[in-house]
This record gives sequence, structure tokens and C-alpha cells, in this order.
Amino acid sequence: MTYARSILTPKGSAGTFHCVSRCVRRAFLCGEDRLTGRSFEHRRQWVEDRIHELAGIFGVAIWGYAVMSNHLHVVVETLPETVARWSDDEVAQRWMRLYPRQDQDAEMRAEVLAGNAERIKELRERLSNLSWFMRCLAEPIARAANREDICKGRFWEGRFKCQALLDDDAVLAAMAYVDLNPVRAKICDTLEASAHTSARVRLTEIERESAAAERPLAPITGNRGLSVLRMTQAEYLNLVDYTGRQIRADKRGAIEGPAPAALVRLGCRPETWTRQVLAVKSDYSRAMGAVESLIEKAAAMGQCWLRGLALARWLAAQ
Repeated sequence: MTYARSILTPKGSAGTFHCVSRCVRRAFLCGEDRLTGRSFEHRRQWVEDRIHELAGIFGVAIWGYAVMSNHLHVVVETLPETVARWSDDEVAQRWMRLYPRQDQDAEMRAEVLAGNAERIKELRERLSNLSWFMRCLAEPIARAANREDICKGRFWEGRFKCQALLDDDAVLAAMAYVDLNPVRAKICDTLEASAHTSARVRLTEIERESAAAERPLAPITGNRGLSVLRMTQAEYLNLVDYTGRQIRADKRGAIEGPAPAALVRLGCRPETWTRQVLAVKSDYSRAMGAVESLIEKAAAMGQCWLRGLALARWLAAQ
């Protein structure tokens, strides 16, 4: 059954979400066309660049992403309180960057827009709205791809899938799941060999500046949220690498030894953590988190139950 997005993400509310958009018919419209042999790999860079561009316009923080050949994952935190602090002029200028017009003077248009209190209120809400973020991510990619293919029609499926991440552990599990997508798909064997992922961005930052490894794990781009997940960048990457070796059957021989320091800090057993990461897709649906968080979210949505409660209870008992 389809639910209105506003039920999961109420207007004006902050939250962190795992979103997935798929190409129509799950075609490899951002990869290699197996019928014609044409490569559309450059479109993955389009998507990645657009994520970073929008992160500088919207009131969001990007915790993770993976641009695959036929779908996209992004872990995004919406920050309406940050947007509420922006002046009317800043809201207008950001909207001009989002929807520029070649035939009008941008400065004059922004000035006129800033003087329209009702319109500014509407735009302020949009600049921290998850659906508007995903819309502004998808639309220009679709138009550019259609121009390149000299065709019309949908590029992305009509609705993106959305999963509310209700606590830090859920955010970490979703981030790991997203960063491991190329490894799980057997496109590459290691995080270092992955491309168009947030893990690759973090690794590149550390390669350029070794001190970045010991910085607290934080969003890779966009407005910084108030919460910083309780581990360093290096600890997170080590945790994701460790998780990937457990998930890939052909890598099991490489996981001997003590659990990563991040798992000890989280108070998780290795097998429990891996089960949580794998459950992002298979066991949870519209929300992911601890038992109490899921019960509260279900009540807020006017429901008695959410998929994933049984697993959350099992994980809590381990």
C-alpha cells in the first residue's frame, strides 16, 4: 500500500533518511548498456556532482551515498532549524541558484523575491524538505540523459523509496549498507576500489591529509548537523571494511582477529552488527531503529506496528 510521504516525513520536521531512486525498468541507464555496448558511466559523475551541489543549497547534511549503474542510495539529514535561521535574502539567493533564469537579472530577481514574505515562507520550507531535495536531484539528471539519448520519457521511477533512521545506530548501519553496495554487487572487492560512493570521498580526504583519519565522523557535505556520530573517520572506514568481509562469502578468511574498536564502543557483537546492516534492505521498511523508537514512530504515523519490530526486539536481546 502506498502512503503519502508526509506521513513518514511530517512538514517542517528534522530527521535522517535512507532514500533509494531507481532507473525505470531497473535499466542500466547510468552504467553499460548490455545490448548496444554503450557506456553511460559518466552519468554517475553527474549524479555525484549534483548531490554535492544541492548539499550547498538545501538545509541538509549528506551522511552517505552510492551511485550505482541502475539506482542511487543517499543518506540525508534534513535540518529545518538551520534553514529557519537564514535571512530572507539568503533564502532567495539559494532558490535563485537552484532555479536560475538566463533571461532575468539574478540580483534583481532575488531582491524582488526576498520582499515577498509569503513566497519566502514557502521556499524556506522547501529548502529543508526531503521530497524537494530528491526532486531537484532527479530532474536535471533525467533531462540531461534524455537530451543525450535524443528521447523523451521517464528516467527515474516515479517515487523514491524512503526509510526513516531513528537513532545513531540506524544511521551507521544505513551508511555502511550504502557504502558497501559496490562490494555486495561484486563490482569491486574493497572500499578503496569503489567509485562514486561516500566511502571513496572519505578515503580520498584521508589520502590527501592524514590528519583527517582522526577527525570525528561527520557528514561529508552540506550543513553540519548538531550530532556527530561517536567514532572517527578511520574507525568508521575500518568498521565498513570489516563488515564487507563478513558479508562477502569469498572474503570470510580475512576476518580473524579482534572486532573493530567502533563495535566495542557501540556495544555490538560482530554478528549482531552484520545482521543489522543486512537488514536495512530486507527486514526494515519505512523506519529503522531500536524497539522504543519504532513504537514511537508507529504511533506518530497512526499505526500499531512497523515492519522491523520483531528484528529490533531480537537484536536488543542479543
